[in-house]
Amino acid sequence: MKRWNQYDRSAVKSLAAASMSVLLMSACGGSDHSTDQAFAAVPDARLLADGQAVFRFDTFGDESHWTDTLRMHEVIRSAVDPTTALAVGLKVDADALPASVAHGIRDGSVDLNSPATTVALLKLNAVVGLQGKVEVVDGKDTLTRVGITCALCHSTVDNSFAPGIGKRLDGWANRDLNAGAIIALSPALSATMKAVYNSWGKGKYDPRFNQDGENGPQVIPPAYGLEGIHSITSTGDGDDVSYWNRYVGITQMGGHGTFVDQRLGIDVTNGTDDRISAKLPALRAYQLSLLPPPPPPGSFDADAAARGQRVFAGAGKCISCHSGAQMTDANSRLHLPSEVASEPEPDGAPSYASRSATKRYRTAPLRGLWQHPPYFHNGTAATAEQVVRTYNDKQTLGLTEAEISDLAQYLKSL
Repeated sequence: MKRWNQYDRSAVKSLAAASMSVLLMSACGGSDHSTDQAFAAVPDARLLADGQAVFRFDTFGDESHWTDTLRMHEVIRSAVDPTTALAVGLKVDADALPASVAHGIRDGSVDLNSPATTVALLKLNAVVGLQGKVEVVDGKDTLTRVGITCALCHSTVDNSFAPGIGKRLDGWANRDLNAGAIIALSPALSATMKAVYNSWGKGKYDPRFNQDGENGPQVIPPAYGLEGIHSITSTGDGDDVSYWNRYVGITQMGGHGTFVDQRLGIDVTNGTDDRISAKLPALRAYQLSLLPPPPPPGSFDADAAARGQRVFAGAGKCISCHSGAQMTDANSRLHLPSEVASEPEPDGAPSYASRSATKRYRTAPLRGLWQHPPYFHNGTAATAEQVVRTYNDKQTLGLTEAEISDLAQYLKSL
């Protein structure tokens, strides 16, 4: 057995009192993608509000890993200024900034090259996905503990204030986040481990590395558009989002509790308490409420997309797997690695499916595809056009250049 030796409701009080009309899909129109307005219909507004608080602010007690084991608080308070933090993909919630701080950032009086400013932002609970405990030590605000939340990887901001600073966009994959580079800052890691983490790059993370020792980073997936889909990960290991929430919360974040999957030979317990099980229903409700964002106006050619839809259903044969309202057959079947276009893995990495419980892949849902390039589970397709070309070559579809272009435009329109 492997062992690793706040909850702020203020952001969601208005949701608890919201009427069901606010929670209907119709509330998502327009160009504002703020998750406060992007909810599917749910039966319990309080459960949704609690789930949002868990998603944004709950560490499940993982400070014992990020602080006690990795000593990340030491690095952050001494060497990570806001400019550096933004450069590795961390985001700042503009709604958490007092007017004086916002003004200071604009006029330059707030020093974005000082780690003390990062500590101040953590004290304000303004860094998306990080929770910090700041105490006065020797007369100075000092970061003494730090942990991470679901929002670190699965939320970003709309950049409405400045690049990397804006309103939260929960469920959006943070493809700017260089998680490996952040972890590699830990003074507790060997040079060999640091090299592995630094090899991952922006927008990627390997959720199996600390379990099987293999290095094959995957793109960080979005956490929206999961309603009605049982196989919610690329390999369909669990039949519900709570399976993956428990796996990540315990084996990756270091939260307190137990995760066991005999298929994978994983049996992990952190701490002596369980800080995750009771929160999974609310977290699940919130995640399933997050809708895929519609494509921005003007981001695709509507006429070409209409032609591409016909290719999708015809010569492209896409609909044979990307079927139904969710545009996936994941609820009824999974696919062998030989059937998919994303293998072999880059850089000689082992098949990601071989490291999973199912040894197979699900068909990826396509709604909101425009938001999260690169594509495939391993990020080997940089654009929608490259996705289509890869399928065209591997499946010997014989699509023309015009059909490839039109089909790519259709994918961007979803």
